[in-house]
Amino acid sequence: MSKLTLTGFLLLLLLLFVSPEAGSRNSVTKKSPEGQAQSGTLQRMIVENGSVTMDLDLNRLNGISSGSASPATLQFAVAANSFFTILVFNDLLRGPDSGSMALVLQDSPAAGVNAPGYSLPAALAASLKQLVVEKLPASEAFDLAVRDSKSGLVFFNIQGHQYDYDANAQLLGITGGNLLVSKEFANALGRPSDAGAAVGKISIGATMQPVEVQTIVNGELRSVVMPPLQGAAGGETPTLVPGPDVIVGALPEMAQYGSNGNFVGLGIGTTSCNNGDQPLHWFALPQTDHPVIPQNFYRMSGGTNNNDRFEQIGQSWLKHAFLALEGNDCNFGCNTSGCTTGSNLCPGCSDPYGSSLNASQGGIGSRAWVNPFTGNYPSTANNHNGHSHTGTSHRVTVATSDLDPSQNPGATYFGEAQYVTPNEYSWCQSHPGECNMFNNASYRQFNVAGGPTNFTFSGVGSTVRTQPAIMAWTGATVNQVEPDPGNDGLWFMGYKVTNPSPGVYHYEYALYNENLDRAIQSFSVPLGAGANISNPGFHAPPQEPGWANDGTFNNQGYSSQQWSVTQASDSITWNSETFAQNQNANAIRFGTLYNFRFDADQPPQTANATIGFFKTGSPMTVAIQAPAGVGTPSPTPTASPTPTPSPTATPTLTPTPTATATATATATSTATATATPPATPTPTSTPTPSATTTPRPTPTPRSRPSPRLRPTPAPRS
Repeated sequence: MSKLTLTGFLLLLLLLFVSPEAGSRNSVTKKSPEGQAQSGTLQRMIVENGSVTMDLDLNRLNGISSGSASPATLQFAVAANSFFTILVFNDLLRGPDSGSMALVLQDSPAAGVNAPGYSLPAALAASLKQLVVEKLPASEAFDLAVRDSKSGLVFFNIQGHQYDYDANAQLLGITGGNLLVSKEFANALGRPSDAGAAVGKISIGATMQPVEVQTIVNGELRSVVMPPLQGAAGGETPTLVPGPDVIVGALPEMAQYGSNGNFVGLGIGTTSCNNGDQPLHWFALPQTDHPVIPQNFYRMSGGTNNNDRFEQIGQSWLKHAFLALEGNDCNFGCNTSGCTTGSNLCPGCSDPYGSSLNASQGGIGSRAWVNPFTGNYPSTANNHNGHSHTGTSHRVTVATSDLDPSQNPGATYFGEAQYVTPNEYSWCQSHPGECNMFNNASYRQFNVAGGPTNFTFSGVGSTVRTQPAIMAWTGATVNQVEPDPGNDGLWFMGYKVTNPSPGVYHYEYALYNENLDRAIQSFSVPLGAGANISNPGFHAPPQEPGWANDGTFNNQGYSSQQWSVTQASDSITWNSETFAQNQNANAIRFGTLYNFRFDADQPPQTANATIGFFKTGSPMTVAIQAPAGVGTPSPTPTASPTPTPSPTATPTLTPTPTATATATATATSTATATATPPATPTPTSTPTPSATTTPRPTPTPRSRPSPRLRPTPAPRS
């Protein structure tokens, strides 16, 4: 589509501009969104004109593996008024929208394309005059693709590209894209094994023009709001859950945005969706009723199949949300009727944040200010006065050694993001039974390329919605635990036992805290009589250093000190410092996963581990496998699983959940042995295989949501 009448142009605008994507790798960091969120200008822009260059290796494209590369360059113009759209707010690129740009082959193809023995594959040659570059939906494995506009055949998927936008010149650049042979094209070539093969590069430059300009005043969109893709009352509109319910609908892309020594700083793009039938508050700072967005990165590796262990290798601070754009990326049927747009994410609607926006350091606040269960934080939660940033500050900080493909052969990587919001908690308090605070994390697999200091990332498969990344651990048992229903959040117990050699059993445990404010301070595994233990280990992601105004005690930052390990005749126990010893101790706080491991000469049996909490609450037991039969864990001289029950000082300015006398685990596998921790004021309950919990002795302010069983994921191919 190169030219349109005005009527046709406006009609297509109504049909197409309804689902802003977050699939941006833009590198613009010159202007951050914090502070100006309430008012500004949103532009939807399409391509006015542009050019596309494809550099192809004809030998690889034609399946010739021997000999040197045979380069050829194809030049295209971009058809005028192509509907490849982007969203720009206050001159900052928010991300590309759905659509495509039609390519016009230039009259003088590069020398070599038609040379004898080096011609293009017939299918590609026949389609050169009808190719388009298409922005794919967020649910697809790739962000961009090159396809035939008539037949629909995808020739190349595009991987590793980065978006750049010059607001002054209204220029969009897409650079660094790798052209990968699609599965369809590989089959058409008769070489299905070539699917995914890299055969060239692509670069795009385009002049953009605005086709819709929206003026936002005090968080409200004052111009016309685009209708949803499916009518709000249409028969195909999905049924939304009661109340506000923000989820991570997509993790479309991620990219590197800085480095510091042996670490790199990453950003992960997120698309939020309101799965609820009520508007979700999105009031920007200094107001304190909007979501915050932590991002995490994980690696699965180890053992014969590279899936023995699942570790968190990076975490960020929290991006503070500032404006909802009301798209329809999740196809929930965006309904803005009766909803104040901009300062609310309306029912069924979506909002994109590109990776560069989530990595914009001025818009990221410390995790220490936030209560992850209530979502509460102060208006000063994003104060950067008194400190200067490095290339990794506040971003997803990962050691280069954890990413370098040469040092991690066969490893699999996963990005995760979570939306934490006070609106869901406050709604839950006033509407018992409409509590949606437990499904706010989603994950997606990413491939890692490059090194040793610069890396690129490409999505694999679709985003797995409403589940934390630990659910991707192949072959592991993962159970959800809710220690204090109605007063605090969830954590997950994951474990896997392997037999790497005759007579040797490797025990791997992962504890993931999703939104449990009290945090976890100790982990004790019972040992059977005669079990010999070796190679005990511990792993945790790196913590941020202390920063001025970071919300930690005395602005010292959270400790990265390794947990102490103590082995007794009948148990092995790891623990951090207690709250009384150090308020900034390296406890398992929300959005983090810690690992514990050892080898033993005894096979696994069902047992109960003992978990001690950091801020408040009695210890509890949870079902695992261990080299043990029926036994009771004994106290150790260094582990102190019972901290002060009600600390008067906390490292945040948010409420701390109240302590309870009974702790109950939910949705766990059958436990045949019960371990009762010593010196506890009341006994704890052994996890049961059913999705039920022991009734609380006193009423809570609301009824809690029904627990959900987290099944063990099927083995990944």
